[in-house]
Amino acid sequence: MSIEKSLYARTVLPETKKPYTPPLSKTYRGLSTISNQSGSFSLYDLALIKQDIINHFHIRQGEKLERPNFGTIIWDLLFDPLTSEVKSLIVKNVTEIINYDPRVRVNNIVVSEYNSGIQIECELIYLPYNISESLRFQFDKDNNILG
Repeated sequence: MSIEKSLYARTVLPETKKPYTPPLSKTYRGLSTISNQSGSFSLYDLALIKQDIINHFHIRQGEKLERPNFGTIIWDLLFDPLTSEVKSLIVKNVTEIINYDPRVRVNNIVVSEYNSGIQIECELIYLPYNISESLRFQFDKDNNILG
């Protein structure tokens, strides 16, 4: 056993109980090359969570290696009639995608048609911040995802 592993095995951290304090600014940090409106590619907190969700919707189910159930089925349903059965499949898939991220929960989902695609309106709750927000995703037959 190496010295580092030996030290790690012997390290014991005392358990301290501290009162819960809400997360401070810049709790979540990440990068995005899609938009640098702030002059930087860095994203923080709510902007990062939103971008992570949008990225998940850009992945067609079955595209991710060794994760056949990861991604959305919406791309495969764009040209199908929007029946109540298709709507319920989309609602189930959107719920799974949003609840996949432990920082967010979905409160309400409305699926509807629009000009040349499917529109999804979601009410999200950002759990670490206790903030509710509505997001609208438009999956367009011609132009990919609009959000």
